[in-house]
Amino acid sequence: MFFFETMNNDYLSFNQKSWDSRVDAHFNSDFYDMESFLKGNSSLKEIETELIGDVRGKSVLHLQCHFGQDTLSLQRLGAECVGVDLSEKAINAARNLNDQLGLNARFVSCDVYDTPNHLNEKFDMVFTTYGTIGWLPDLNRWAQVIANFLKPGGKLVFVEFHPVVWMFDDDFEGVKYAYLKSEPIVEEEEGTYADREAAEVEGKTITWNHGLSEAITALLNSGLRIETLREYNYSPYDCFRHTEEFEPGKFRIKHMGDKIPMVYSVVAVKH
Repeated sequence: MFFFETMNNDYLSFNQKSWDSRVDAHFNSDFYDMESFLKGNSSLKEIETELIGDVRGKSVLHLQCHFGQDTLSLQRLGAECVGVDLSEKAINAARNLNDQLGLNARFVSCDVYDTPNHLNEKFDMVFTTYGTIGWLPDLNRWAQVIANFLKPGGKLVFVEFHPVVWMFDDDFEGVKYAYLKSEPIVEEEEGTYADREAAEVEGKTITWNHGLSEAITALLNSGLRIETLREYNYSPYDCFRHTEEFEPGKFRIKHMGDKIPMVYSVVAVKH
């Protein structure tokens, strides 16, 4: 019980340590394919490229950017980007990538909720995708940060793994967690989605499940207008166990097929 309460009260330090420990394994993994990225390939997936539109000359704030591949991909498309991430080690890697590629994106290391204490500007777009909100206990605060940084008429592009996916155990053999937000989920696992054999990864984490209505209501409460809400019965990332690639770049759980939603997207605009 003491261990659980300690993690619950200090989730940031546990999660930051875990993400710091993943950077090297992720950076060198086939999953992130840094070789092709450095040669000019974009890390953005079809789902989000269809939502962002033409970003040339637009300012973009990328929340929870890891080591910045998507941030730099947006920069390559002509946007002026700022990437934010909790892991200082990941942000240092992002800055090195930015310099190596001769780009001029900026990167800030801080907690999402603390971003207003590190940046004082408005953006045409806030961009945040895949495996982000599960690390945050309070989606109302998250949505308020997004609204704070958007210019009037600015838009949020948000793509996330569907909350139905997070109900299952790792092997997708049974329901293990509640769909709606309940108690924090404290886990300790070996490896990481990008390299399941990575021995150096710190496995202790604390996360939360957030139902679809919780995320949408938080955005509405922050003053944003929902323009589109879409659900997808596949993942563009091969980051789960027991998957099959049924079309190029589209993955499903083998024994689930198209029966469950795996990703959803939201485009919202600030009034």
